[in-house]
Amino acid sequence: MGLEIERKFLLRNDGWRKLAQGKEYRQGYLSSVKERSVRIRTIEDTGYLTIKGVSKGAVRMEYEYVIPVDEAREMLEALCEKPLIEKKRFKIPYQGLIWEVDEFFGENQGLLVAEVELSSETQAFQKPEWVDVEVTHDSRYFNANLVHHPFNKW
Repeated sequence: MGLEIERKFLLRNDGWRKLAQGKEYRQGYLSSVKERSVRIRTIEDTGYLTIKGVSKGAVRMEYEYVIPVDEAREMLEALCEKPLIEKKRFKIPYQGLIWEVDEFFGENQGLLVAEVELSSETQAFQKPEWVDVEVTHDSRYFNANLVHHPFNKW
């Protein structure tokens, strides 16, 4: 079984910007109910299908598969709930972990979130100076929820 253990944070400042080059992400949801989400994503020229279970704390089941990018793009336009999630992701190594900063565009313009994946819920880690308050348990920040409640409507 695939598990994702992820913590989410807001950002304190722009200190992260000089640390990595971002990649363009487009993603949409075939299903975004609380019990499961089924996501289609493109990262530049690669397509992905991802299925995630309900979050229990910072843990949830996750399965991800590479799919043909042309099919992913077609599903994003024809089948996924709108608006699509558009963002640039920056991967930044820090203290042995990879922090991912998402800068959102479109309906979620202005939202910036940092995430870190851990090997256990109790794993100790140090936050970079540019990371601020934790929002792991605030469902407004789940990408699947940003489709129905975009940041520009908060």
